Amino acid sequence: MGQQNLTLLTEFVLMGVTRRPELQLPFFCIFLIIYMITVVGNVGMIIVTKVDSRLRTPMYFFIRHLAFIDLGNSTVICPKMLANFIVEQNTISYYACAAQMACFILFIVSELSILSAMAYDRYVAICNPLLYNVIMSPRLCHVLVGIPYLYSAFQALMFTVKIFTSAFCGSNIISHFYCDVVPLSPMLCSNAQEMQLLIMLFSAFNLISSLLVVLVSYMTILLAICRMHSAVGRTKAFSTCGSHLTAVVVFYGSLLFMYMQPKSTHSFETDKTASVFYTLVIPMLNPLIYSLRNKEVKNAFYSVLKTQCKHHI
Repeated sequence: MGQQNLTLLTEFVLMGVTRRPELQLPFFCIFLIIYMITVVGNVGMIIVTKVDSRLRTPMYFFIRHLAFIDLGNSTVICPKMLANFIVEQNTISYYACAAQMACFILFIVSELSILSAMAYDRYVAICNPLLYNVIMSPRLCHVLVGIPYLYSAFQALMFTVKIFTSAFCGSNIISHFYCDVVPLSPMLCSNAQEMQLLIMLFSAFNLISSLLVVLVSYMTILLAICRMHSAVGRTKAFSTCGSHLTAVVVFYGSLLFMYMQPKSTHSFETDKTASVFYTLVIPMLNPLIYSLRNKEVKNAFYSVLKTQCKHHI
């Protein structure tokens, strides 16, 4: 029966963010604005950090990759979600669902890794400033970005292949606004428990390992700042970390909110709220956090704009 269902299943129905018809249009407008700001902000960040020679440092190398990941994460989910606000039936084809899930896992796991790589970069900048350029060599930067991308791709492939080569039973309704492992795994005929255990193990490992790197890095940074004698040095150190620390608190805060809820109060509705936050709101906030708090990015942005205006004139 399961095998028959598997061959018949050509599409899924996404429940969306809300079932209330009166909220469809306001939500469409809000998420369209969020997505537009996300695209402009992250594409702007990628261009500015690539074009301006003053921003060719390890920190901006990581910021550029974070902007690419945020843009990817948002683009995988938001356009389809916006379309679903307009159409009557929120359907997604079987293969589009698999592709969306694979890309989402790739980007979300990469984001965790890139944030921990950035924490290590800030640790080296403050605790070993004289050796910063030696330690954070271009080779190490590429390793710190390349290995997480490979690990994320492996995880994305593993979960997508495991789920989409299994048989689905009963309903094809996904109680979410995009294809994710968590709402899809209970829909499997067999291996549902094994799948949920795998999700739990990998999610816990990804979250705890990256959070440990961030916490250890920032505890060491804090000790180093406390040892500094000059107030100017302390202020400079805090401003060096401020943007990244803000991004980390917002991102891990929304993930921990989702995972740390007691089973009794846990629901897909609260999951949806947290998911909206880390898949759509955070990719919009990150470029704002890094540009508004950062003089170098502001100056680079203005110089790129000036150059463009001169060319057009």
